Amino acid sequence: MPQLSPAGNEIVERLGQRHGLSSDAVTHMLIAIHNGNGSMAQFNHPEFGGSGQWMRGGMTMVSDLFNYQLKARVENICNDIANELAKHQNSPFVGSFQSQSQGGQCQGSGNMQSQASGAMGSNNSLFIPDPDQNWWPEELGTPNATGSQNNVRYAYFSWNRRLAVKTGSDVWVYDTLDHQIGGFGQQQGGGSSITFTSQYGTVNLASLPVVSRNGVPIASPPAPPAPAPAAPANEPSGNHPSANSENGSMNRQDASGSEDILGTLERLGSLKEKGYISDQEFDEKKRDLLGRL
Repeated sequence: MPQLSPAGNEIVERLGQRHGLSSDAVTHMLIAIHNGNGSMAQFNHPEFGGSGQWMRGGMTMVSDLFNYQLKARVENICNDIANELAKHQNSPFVGSFQSQSQGGQCQGSGNMQSQASGAMGSNNSLFIPDPDQNWWPEELGTPNATGSQNNVRYAYFSWNRRLAVKTGSDVWVYDTLDHQIGGFGQQQGGGSSITFTSQYGTVNLASLPVVSRNGVPIASPPAPPAPAPAAPANEPSGNHPSANSENGSMNRQDASGSEDILGTLERLGSLKEKGYISDQEFDEKKRDLLGRL
């Protein structure tokens, strides 16, 4: 339960005297309107005729439907409290999530819905700040909405696409991608899981990328390696000479070279017989040409 600051206690005493209500009744309504973001309240107190609802500029309901004096009394105190809250509000009011818990073994039955206090995360000087109020990382700023259910707390920051979830003593921060989150649920039985609703329907929380845990960044998984380049397609065999054709060409070149050497030897023998070269010169040329074969 929120604790009133000295300024809050002063407001409670003053409004109690003005409306003829006890401090307990005014405090009860003050907290109820604060939880309703300063514009609505669900209350249950004997001095207000039991349970009822109030909405600024809208309908007021009390348990005694035809007790118009009680209804006017509730409207007057609620309007005065809403005005005082607005004067002392130091940060924008925070919205709230609607959360739903459903048993996994009996779908569609046994549902429990609970709406968390919308005042969580807002700062009003009529209350003593709760050190555990802003439990998410400071750099996330002020959430658009907060909620809690079954010891799990949520804070949604749409402007930077982040969702903070506190489970036990751990605070997880998720990247909400392009989801526009509107509520949360918990599936019980057969393996409990946390889900949320967005424009895509019901989504499992585990599908979102984790940004950090307890303030420590979580590295993104490495990107998959690039596929290996495909092997070039075999070109038609007509574009490149085959190994057999290359071997055949080399054989033809060898045969042609042998014939040239033999022809040169014949010419050298003719020059030797005619006396143009000596026997020694012929032998040297002969050895040189035969060495090329």
